[in-house]
Amino acid sequence: MKNPFTIRNMPYIAILAAIEIVLQYIGNAIAFGPISINLSLVPIALGAIIFGPWVGLFLGIINSLFVLMAPSTMIFYNVSVVGTIITVFIKSGAAGFFGGLIYLLINKRNNLLATIVTSISIPLINTGLFIVGSLTFFRSFLESNSTNFNNIYEFLFIGMIGWNFIFEITTSIVLIYPIYRIILYYQNKHQVVEAWYKERLT
Repeated sequence: MKNPFTIRNMPYIAILAAIEIVLQYIGNAIAFGPISINLSLVPIALGAIIFGPWVGLFLGIINSLFVLMAPSTMIFYNVSVVGTIITVFIKSGAAGFFGGLIYLLINKRNNLLATIVTSISIPLINTGLFIVGSLTFFRSFLESNSTNFNNIYEFLFIGMIGWNFIFEITTSIVLIYPIYRIILYYQNKHQVVEAWYKERLT
């Protein structure tokens, strides 16, 4: 796997990181329930698709830093600071990294299908690992706040992540085609530039 952090790629990666930061700041102010929505999954998906899993991981880590500063994250610090940090870094980083791997595997057969599956898989991985972290580190929080629900699982799936997850995955699905078009534009431009250099050097 080639190093994606080249001089040629860094401006694009920096732009994705900047977009991600802006979107996450906006998302920190929006919440359906006790946790904020994650608007920056789309730039993470785009970075993972275009540049590969390591850029997906890098953007996921950047996302984690700003999720840790979200007002809604403070309620989890009260339960477990270490658990909060571990959960946030693993879920965002793994979503970007494994999303990139999924794209590489499926892209060998079909580029559009790989883009669709990757764009959907990243919010699924992110939310799935949040569930694992919540059940591992924040069970006491779930138990104390699930009095209006039948059990902690109903509170977790409906009261905490329900609308957030629907919003996040819907956003990814709606933006699949624009993402696909951006990928095609990047790939075509890259091929044109490579062809131009080869022509001049031969």
